[in-house]
Amino acid sequence: MRPSGRAFNELRSVSFETGVAKHAEGSCLVRFGDTHVLCTASWDETTPPWLRGGGRGWVTAEYGMLPRSTGDRMRREAKKGQSGRTQEIQRLIGRSLRAVVDLKALGERQILIDCDVLQADGGTRTASITGAWIAMNQACKWATGQGIIKSSPIIDRVAAISCGLVAGAPALDLDYDEDSTAQADANFVITGNGGLVEIQATAEGDPFTDDQFAALLSLAKEGCTTLSAQQAELAAA
Repeated sequence: MRPSGRAFNELRSVSFETGVAKHAEGSCLVRFGDTHVLCTASWDETTPPWLRGGGRGWVTAEYGMLPRSTGDRMRREAKKGQSGRTQEIQRLIGRSLRAVVDLKALGERQILIDCDVLQADGGTRTASITGAWIAMNQACKWATGQGIIKSSPIIDRVAAISCGLVAGAPALDLDYDEDSTAQADANFVITGNGGLVEIQATAEGDPFTDDQFAALLSLAKEGCTTLSAQQAELAAA
């Protein structure tokens, strides 16, 4: 039995609340259990200097944790500087979203994603990716409604989930208690069509086997299928 009482293939309670940021073109408050992340998408009619004149756009992301998103207050990174972890996560979010956007169809524009962790209990990067897609989709709907673009440049959905070996058993969607004691943990980014965008997997103790990795991948696909269906339902609303 998992500490939470969930089945090994069971997600935490997941919810998406859209339109929560008045001034953003797209926004979503995503909750994976006690992990809560505010994701916003801002439309920008410029591109990074190194892309100008190339006829394509860009999607980039920033990520941060609020000082009391964890048990002890952390210093704001605006004061101490970004950690390597923060830089790695925001690059992951950007890569994940660009994988499902036709950058040429976006034109010489960019979508700026901001993911702010309000409360952390494991899986903040995967929740950020999943919620950021919803915010990005809203921003593209806004742009088409305004006549800025003829159609959305989004070509697929993308979601992410964590998995790990907990007490030797493969488990889906780890909370902090599980993640901090797992024998192995992994993050999977998967498109709506089942394509793999990125896999981050690490053994925390003994190396894991091919069969164990296959079990984690199977769980991740199952979880992302569920999340993608929820994204599709929101996109159609």
